[in-house]
Amino acid sequence: MEEFSQAVYQIVAAIPKGKVASYGQVAKLAGYPNHSRHVGKLMGRLPKGSKIPWFRVLNSQGKISLAPGPAYQRQHELLLAEGVEFVGERVAKGCRWQP
Repeated sequence: MEEFSQAVYQIVAAIPKGKVASYGQVAKLAGYPNHSRHVGKLMGRLPKGSKIPWFRVLNSQGKISLAPGPAYQRQHELLLAEGVEFVGERVAKGCRWQP
């Protein structure tokens, strides 16, 4: 799974500022289309201080997957700071990354 992990980190690092991708999209780009949950687990296990922009990865509905609370708020604020637009709880379609 080290190969998968490295591929996921590279893909997430390539998501441009102001854009988002889904867990499934990242898994598919990494060559493991049925491993979206594993992408989520990797994002949740990043070491403190990691430069990988974990907050740019959302669920397939374009929503933040975290439960409401401080972590959800942090992700929301980081996305807003990059200019990501929300329509209700979903990220605007124009902010979706298409590599």
